[in-house]
Amino acid sequence: MKVISWNLLRLTGAAAEDVANLVAHEKPDVLLMQEATEHMDVLPSLVDGHFHRQPWPGRIHGLAVWTRSRHVMPHALPLPASRLPGRLPRRRAQIIQVGDITFANVHLSHGQLLNRRQLARVAASLRGKPSAIIGDYNAIGPILMPGFFDVGPLEPTHFARNVVPFRLDRCLVHGLRCSSADTLAFGPSDHRPIVLDLHVSEAVAKRDPLRGARHRIARLRAALR
Repeated sequence: MKVISWNLLRLTGAAAEDVANLVAHEKPDVLLMQEATEHMDVLPSLVDGHFHRQPWPGRIHGLAVWTRSRHVMPHALPLPASRLPGRLPRRRAQIIQVGDITFANVHLSHGQLLNRRQLARVAASLRGKPSAIIGDYNAIGPILMPGFFDVGPLEPTHFARNVVPFRLDRCLVHGLRCSSADTLAFGPSDHRPIVLDLHVSEAVAKRDPLRGARHRIARLRAALR
């Protein structure tokens, strides 16, 4: 399954037309977006597929997902927040089931202890499922999450003016293998999109002998709609 994740840089970055061009050129199965605003709601009129945007309370932006699959119903997962006075509104992850893989679309906090706590909350909600946590981690340095492996591209993905480039956009997986991982051009955002090819690992597939049959039935239902 080909997956792309891109922080759009809210109002001053990528527009819906830029995202539509990315879909047309790269042909992903799933595109996860961070800092998506209401301006992205026109995407279904520009490119075939299914789009769901999840605004964050108190902010003009949030998380969004575009998929080729019709059977996608994302839900929000509240994440830990800072207890300090004047803290920002609580962040949420966007959880999406696409085929046999559960994706967590994330845009974590800048605090290096807080974003690790948020990541642990997401990982706990996905435990035991073939899953991927993808998005803007805002994390500096290595991340160790038991049962999850970092398969994202290793080069820097974010460059802001007068700031050293950082590898902020990442992907941790559980029960999956990654056959390729790369970054794309920045485009109008200050983040590079990351692109990965993810597959359910053979060991996980063998534990579920009915997986193949369920997958064929789902494809047949989609074709008959």
